Amino acid sequence: MNRAVEIYSRIPKTHNCAQAVAAGCGREDLLEPLKANGGGRSPEGRCGALHVALLLSPAERHAAIKATFREQAGSEFCKEIRSMGKTPCARCVEIGAELATPK
Repeated sequence: MNRAVEIYSRIPKTHNCAQAVAAGCGREDLLEPLKANGGGRSPEGRCGALHVALLLSPAERHAAIKATFREQAGSEFCKEIRSMGKTPCARCVEIGAELATPK
């Protein structure tokens, strides 16, 4: 389990998906600004985990990150992902953290 998923899965819940990816990537400075970016409230309704992966990555990687996220999660958009019922939020957090960390 990667660090972002571990943070996201804590009980009681302390981080939304966007905050968990940021914290998992060592960007605690983003926790407060990302407080409102969970549950489909990221820009354009994107998954918060994807939003942070894009935020932490150079613009030239954005198209590839979005494509990989769509392929693995089924969509870029939180409401679509949730309505399909195939990809749990913790998996989106895992994908987002992996994409935010260049190999």
